Amino acid sequence: MKSLIESVVIAVIITQIAIMATTIYLHRALSHRALRLSKAASFAFRGILWITTGIVPREWVAVHRKHHAYTDVIGDPHSPVVENFLIVQFANVYLYRKAAKDKDNLRKYARDLPPDRWDKALFDKPLIGLGIGIVALFLFFGPLVALLVSIIHMVSYLMLSGAVNAIGHTFGDRPHDNLATNNNWLAILTCGEGLHNNHHAVPTSARLALKKTQIDIGWWAIKFLENIGQATLRAPRPRVSSSAASS
Repeated sequence: MKSLIESVVIAVIITQIAIMATTIYLHRALSHRALRLSKAASFAFRGILWITTGIVPREWVAVHRKHHAYTDVIGDPHSPVVENFLIVQFANVYLYRKAAKDKDNLRKYARDLPPDRWDKALFDKPLIGLGIGIVALFLFFGPLVALLVSIIHMVSYLMLSGAVNAIGHTFGDRPHDNLATNNNWLAILTCGEGLHNNHHAVPTSARLALKKTQIDIGWWAIKFLENIGQATLRAPRPRVSSSAASS
């Protein structure tokens, strides 16, 4: 029981770190250029994602940009409107991998992110990164905890990522004119990503919370990075036009 509790705590911490890196680096900085990160911060986020998720950044960016180009219509890589809620929620990783490996998709939506020397040496080798992460868990906590943490983290990260796409386009509030939704409870679990309707209204905003009652932990982290000189914001005060569209 002690090992299980310890594993759950460690897995939750790792998952939240991975989600933080995803929303700040992959989503807000790379995909939408809502902020610019310093070289040190960018490299740190790349390393975190490499050992916790195995995600190749330009692939993630290409998939997400295509999602905005075809939001909830044919062509959207992971829309519950086009596919099926349960498929997006529970098989989102399959839909993501299918779109991520599409060479035409990469050329069209991630041409501004060519692989650099670090990608070629390290970050384009996801299995090595994940292997390093698992070995580190093994060395620090032992084989049982390492196994449990790896499983819990994998399931948690994939289910929360799926929820942003599935729940975030099906259930919740739609204050702006798009099919995405806001769910404050999901935003708490995903560092702000649950405020999906807000995001689709102003994709280039680094801040996803547009009301005082909305919680965007990712924004708090971005402000901290800005205060220590590691981030520069594109538009500190997001403005939502009355005709904001889904893309």
